[in-house]
Amino acid sequence: MIPPAHLKEQIEAVGEERMKICNGCSYNSENRKKTGKFTSSRPDVHCTSCGCTLSAKTVCLSCSCPLEKWGAVISGEEEEEITKEFEDE
Repeated sequence: MIPPAHLKEQIEAVGEERMKICNGCSYNSENRKKTGKFTSSRPDVHCTSCGCTLSAKTVCLSCSCPLEKWGAVISGEEEEEITKEFEDE
């Protein structure tokens, strides 16, 4: 699903800020590989705590980090309203 135009800038800004946090996190799969104590057959950069692909999770406005490094920007209900609005267009 392509987000509504009025949310694209917010999604991009939130995603960039969150990715900066994730890039510095010890649970980032790339950071764990550098320690030599972690291997993974997954080709994506992911969180080794929750298992989420970071490129997707960081741009989800209703998602939050289970390690409490960043929180949701909108509620699940707000996300449903936006989705419905988009489907109605």
